[in-house]
Amino acid sequence: MIEIPNFLLFLLAFLKNPKRVGSIFPSSAFLARKIVQSVYWNDVRAIAELGAGTGAITRIMEANLPSSAAVLLFERDRRMRKALKKEYPHFKLASNASSLVKKMNQEQIQQLDCIICGLPFFNFSKTMRDHILAQISQALRPGGMLVLYQYSLHMKQLLAEELIIENTQFVTRNFPPVFVYTCRKKDNDT
Repeated sequence: MIEIPNFLLFLLAFLKNPKRVGSIFPSSAFLARKIVQSVYWNDVRAIAELGAGTGAITRIMEANLPSSAAVLLFERDRRMRKALKKEYPHFKLASNASSLVKKMNQEQIQQLDCIICGLPFFNFSKTMRDHILAQISQALRPGGMLVLYQYSLHMKQLLAEELIIENTQFVTRNFPPVFVYTCRKKDNDT
């Protein structure tokens, strides 16, 4: 069987369903490093990556993970999910990030310490966007971290309603350039 290069996998997924794939290119190595640098890896016992794509972030994330950490990868595109499963057989894979909490329950994960998310929220209906944000909020432990990257600032207000935005960076060494939000879930008493 011929293996399809990552950039071509991404392009094919975008052409098939542009509403579910935010870009025609996978995340750059520079963006992946920026995202991974935002995470306090010593605090991570359980993590999810929503929209894992071709694994650009997953590769660097794996190198920083504590060996005992539980990892959930979500990728909607069948071909990309198959490639991820082959490369990361020790991680749990699922197709639909809107079922995040259900997958956590199946894997007996109580709460997540961190979620890395590259889902193209701008392309989603308000109902879908609100549902996934509710799943993220429910999944994160108090003080848990969300690192979200988007191609516009449209999510800032929604994020601020549920989370504390600690930092927003504009990463130009990615095509297209991207905003990276580093957020924390509010503690119960905040």
